[in-house]
Amino acid sequence: MIRSEILRDIAPILRDQLVVCNIGIPSQELHAIDDQPTNFYMLGTMGLASSIGLGLALAQPKTVIVIDGDGSILTNLGTLPTIGNNCPDNYILMIIDNGSYGSTGDQPTYTSMKTDLVAMARAAGCENVVEVQDVDTGTALQAAIDSGKGTVMVVKCDSGNAKMPVITMDPVVIRDRFMKAVAS
Repeated sequence: MIRSEILRDIAPILRDQLVVCNIGIPSQELHAIDDQPTNFYMLGTMGLASSIGLGLALAQPKTVIVIDGDGSILTNLGTLPTIGNNCPDNYILMIIDNGSYGSTGDQPTYTSMKTDLVAMARAAGCENVVEVQDVDTGTALQAAIDSGKGTVMVVKCDSGNAKMPVITMDPVVIRDRFMKAVAS
């Protein structure tokens, strides 16, 4: 499976959850598959979805699901020890590890070689870390939500992007409707 197929599978689970989605094509895919006011699409800050989602989870009680990529996590490795030392029970980081920088041309990341994000997350202090195969993502995500425990999921999948339209919604509109969803 590629990332867009995973997003299509988990869209019903994500609905009505607070979701912070990684920059570029992942946001475009989620927006095209199932746009929701509870989705915050990152449009220009590679590597910061996990940090923004953590701050949101620490600031309020609703479950926050961050959809991030291996390339973005590798860009901001400082996020893993920050999560490991501060992870609230309402935070789920789902790293879609396709072994590539999907939004910039599918150049390989180091996870396609020797780098192991599961081991890195555990070494950073993250207590509930699970490696998931693409076909099991929905079941694992629902289990993480139901557990009520902070979770880092590393979802292994194939590289590839679906052809999706660019998000034309103004970033201020994305922000405002998300803030309204957080407050409701």
